Amino acid sequence: MSTDYRPNFDLTGSVVLVTGPARGLGRASALACAAAGADLVLGLRDVTKDGGLAAEIAGMGRKVLPLQLDVTRLDQMRDGVQRALDHFGRIDVLVNNVGVGPENPAEKVTEEDFDFTVGANLKGTFFMTQAVGRAMIQRKSGRIINMSSQAGSVVLHGEAIYCMTKAAINHLTRCLASEWAPHNVNVNSVAPTFIRTDGTAPALSDPDFKRRTLANIPLGRIGEPKDVAGAVVFLASPAAALITGANLMIDGGWSVADMRSAL
Repeated sequence: MSTDYRPNFDLTGSVVLVTGPARGLGRASALACAAAGADLVLGLRDVTKDGGLAAEIAGMGRKVLPLQLDVTRLDQMRDGVQRALDHFGRIDVLVNNVGVGPENPAEKVTEEDFDFTVGANLKGTFFMTQAVGRAMIQRKSGRIINMSSQAGSVVLHGEAIYCMTKAAINHLTRCLASEWAPHNVNVNSVAPTFIRTDGTAPALSDPDFKRRTLANIPLGRIGEPKDVAGAVVFLASPAAALITGANLMIDGGWSVADMRSAL
C-alpha cells in the first residue's frame, strides 16, 4: 500500500491530441495541457488557421504538431491519427472537443441541420475515438476525454438535436469505458454549462438571455474556459487514474437545481 497521498497532475512526457483547438474550449484545453507539461497534436479544421496556437505552445517549450483534421472527414481523421503516431510514436490522451449546435425549434429542423449536427458531434466523436482507441488498445494505455455539455442532461429549448447528440456522447462514454477498461484505456466526458467564449459571446451579450441563463446557475456566474480546461487536465493526469465512465458536470449546479427559467 502506497504511503504517498499527493495527487499527481503533471502531464510531462504525455502526448495530447485535441480536436478543434483553434479557439474556445479546445484552445483553452490545449494550452492548459501544455502548461501541465504535455506535447500537443492540434487537430485543426483548417491547418492554416490556428490563431497562433502552435507558436504559443512551442514558446512554452513543448513539442507541437498541427494537423489538417476535419472531424466530418473520416479520411482526414485516420490520416491525422497516423501522422501523429508516426511523429510522436504514441497518443496518450485524446480530447474530443469539436461540437456544433445550430439553434432551431424542433419543428423547423431540416434534414441538413440534423445531419450536420449529428455528423460533427456524434459520428465525428465516435470515429475519432475509434482511430485513436485502436492505438491505445495496442499499447494498453490511454485517456479519452469527450466534450459533452449540460445539454446532455437538461432541456435547452430550440436545441433538441444538440441535446440529443450530447446525451448520446454521455452514454457512448460509458459504453467505451466498460469495453476498453481491460485495455487500461480510461474514457470520460466533461459537461460544461454556458462558457464565456467567442462562440457564446453574441448570446451572452443579450441582457435578457444572460439574466435567464444566470437564473439557472446556482453558483451565479458564467463559466470561463479555464473552468473546463482544469477538468480536462485532471482527467488526463495520473491523479484521475481510477476514474472511467464518468461525466463531470461543470455547470455551476444547473443540472441539480430546480428549473427556474426555460431556455
